[in-house]
Amino acid sequence: MHELQIAEELAGIVLEVAANEHLSKVSRVNVSFGQLAGVVPELFETAFQVTVAGTIAENAALEIETIPVKLKCSSCNAEYQVKENNFVCENCGSFEIEIISGREMYVKSIEGE
Repeated sequence: MHELQIAEELAGIVLEVAANEHLSKVSRVNVSFGQLAGVVPELFETAFQVTVAGTIAENAALEIETIPVKLKCSSCNAEYQVKENNFVCENCGSFEIEIISGREMYVKSIEGE
């Protein structure tokens, strides 16, 4: 379950930012995961709540945004969003594609007081 490892890393980031910003409580954490990152939102949320238990982020709401997979065709330069796991250019049928987005993971914001 790689969600736990990612949640532990996120908890570390959240607590470090909270300390640097002199927060006494973290109320919300907003994260973004690409569809290809392989993160199951429900499992991730549970893992995050377990990792922040007993900290200033214990009751923080977790907002998860899913970033769609976007591709660019190397043959015709068309850019498009993947539909139904079809990784063939929908414009020219080429298999020469580049993934533009959908693999990323990042913290959008941390809110607190």
